[in-house]
Amino acid sequence: MAYAITQSCCKDASCVSVCPVDCIHPTPDEPDFGTADILYVDPQACIDCGACADACPVAAPKPIDLLRGGEEVFAQLNAAYYEQRPEHEAPRTHTWDEMGGDLERQLTVAIVGTGPAAAYTARELLLSTDARITMIDRLPVPGGLVRGGVAPDHTDTKKFSGIFHWAYKHPRTTMIMNVEVGRDITHEDVLRHHDVVVYGVGARLDRPLGVAGEELPGVLAAPTVVGWYNGALDVPAADVVIEGDRVVIVGNGNVALDLARLLLEDPEVLARTDMADHALAAFRNLDVREVVLLGRRGPSYAAFTRPELLMMPPGIDVVVARDGLAEAELAEAPEGSNAEVLARLPLVDVDLTAPPGGSRRLVFAFGRQVVEVEGDARVEAVRISPTGVPEQAQTVPCGTLIRSTGHRGAPVPGLPFDEATRTVPHREGRVIDPATGEPVPGTYVVGWIKRGATGGIGANRTCAHETVTSIVADANAGRIPHAPRSRRTFGPFVRATVGQVVGRRRMLAIEKAEERRGREQGRPRVKFDSVEEMLKVSAMTSVH
Repeated sequence: MAYAITQSCCKDASCVSVCPVDCIHPTPDEPDFGTADILYVDPQACIDCGACADACPVAAPKPIDLLRGGEEVFAQLNAAYYEQRPEHEAPRTHTWDEMGGDLERQLTVAIVGTGPAAAYTARELLLSTDARITMIDRLPVPGGLVRGGVAPDHTDTKKFSGIFHWAYKHPRTTMIMNVEVGRDITHEDVLRHHDVVVYGVGARLDRPLGVAGEELPGVLAAPTVVGWYNGALDVPAADVVIEGDRVVIVGNGNVALDLARLLLEDPEVLARTDMADHALAAFRNLDVREVVLLGRRGPSYAAFTRPELLMMPPGIDVVVARDGLAEAELAEAPEGSNAEVLARLPLVDVDLTAPPGGSRRLVFAFGRQVVEVEGDARVEAVRISPTGVPEQAQTVPCGTLIRSTGHRGAPVPGLPFDEATRTVPHREGRVIDPATGEPVPGTYVVGWIKRGATGGIGANRTCAHETVTSIVADANAGRIPHAPRSRRTFGPFVRATVGQVVGRRRMLAIEKAEERRGREQGRPRVKFDSVEEMLKVSAMTSVH
């Protein structure tokens, strides 16, 4: 029986590399790789060897005859991809199989961040060179987006931590945790002890709506809410209060769908995840019966990936609000598009000015914008109009407004920054000085701070490959100076400069303690909610 790739597909493309019959597409070398929601197995060519399942970090490939709980639809999606694409090229060397030459000298490389982009960079350097790596993170625990950005009920996606821990635990890797570059130490401090510094610091800011009343309590940024329910140490439990029987979310990407799903989900399902305890207690007390996802444009521009919508939990009514724009676009939805998926949903007349009904409902409302937030001490309603026609705004009662309008990068101290793109200017990962147009010596970027907030976790693999290829080329061409000081003196320097530095041993002790707490409750882990707790337990616990 053939395999099919399911919802949790990360597009890491490890499966592509190991498939002996080239039946998984698109590959990173093919033009539709960047736009495909997931990768697809050709059911006619698959020989049922299971190599893809063994290689996948998130267990996305599954035998078709074992698909359960609504996953059966992925067998159809995988087959449909090849019905539309009957011809493809013979197997080729994949993007990351060729580095462009061996590294001719041993480099010392500092990587700022421990999330997916940073970890993929470390992994590729460790696998393809003899570089010595130092990973630096502002938190005592690693993982970045995997720990703090993935929805708690996406347990398969969280399995990424396994392949990243390989890099954290590697004997050529040193972990320097609970230290922030730009606050505790400078870029120059790091570069003084390393030949190369790579920044994989993500994009933590959101995009404000710019409307009156946006400062009211109850108007929340999606990154804040996501961090809150994932136990982010920089989001205090009291910072997020969700109220009301209707929540309006501006945006219709995957993060917006995650938020909607969790708000409407049975709390007992969430109780089996690693959701932060304070958030789990809050979700148990919610009375949200309707979530409205607002999109400024029509269904053709909906930003979610199809698997996210297809796997909404049972018992939730998912509908599209009827209007002229939605009706016209859905009637002409191209095959395989998000609009085609939305066209299969009920198209209903929705009166958002009326209170929600008794059943749980998710409403897609297209061609709408928020023009004002109303309330005294807190959000009480939002004024919503057809896009570009604010004079036709209606008052929609709601207790919470969440803006899920994308992420923006923040300036990195010591590096140039492009305010327009909210990224560090670069050329194939090399940081570029805008004043001269020349690369900044020994300084590189990877991930969202490099390319903007696009692509999921797996997309960072090809991004990291590009940056590592540039590092190797520059080293071999003599463009990377030797660090004036030894990497071995960096740890003592940091410990003399910064209090409470957490090394690998203490970092792993914190994670083991969280997992132990989780086992006691039948959960993957129970996270600590403060740095102080983490430091205390790591000082008392030994990891062997």
